[in-house]
Amino acid sequence: MKQIIIIRKELKMPIGKSCAQACHASLGSKNKSKWLNTKIWEKTGEKIVILKIYNLDELFEIKNKANTLKIPNFLVVDAGLTEFSEPTITCLGIGPDDDRKIDNLTKKLKLL
Repeated sequence: MKQIIIIRKELKMPIGKSCAQACHASLGSKNKSKWLNTKIWEKTGEKIVILKIYNLDELFEIKNKANTLKIPNFLVVDAGLTEFSEPTITCLGIGPDDDRKIDNLTKKLKLL
């Protein structure tokens, strides 16, 4: 079991902002996951991998594939009160779910 967080690199968020957004993605996606998957993930080390993406279209492409494959996911929309002047999609959390399912979905992405 693993969880993936995909951060939009082109937004050039400060590291603290990226970390906060990743936390939102992690919790949001975990809350959408099956109870059993979450329990297995928690008992096996809560593996989380942070990946990067360079545009919103790619992010939506992955989200749509995750939805088709029934992999739990959570899209983070920042409220636009600090770093951004308007609500902004910052990242996507995927899983926890089976490693193979997630790897097939995200294998082309690079580590942050």
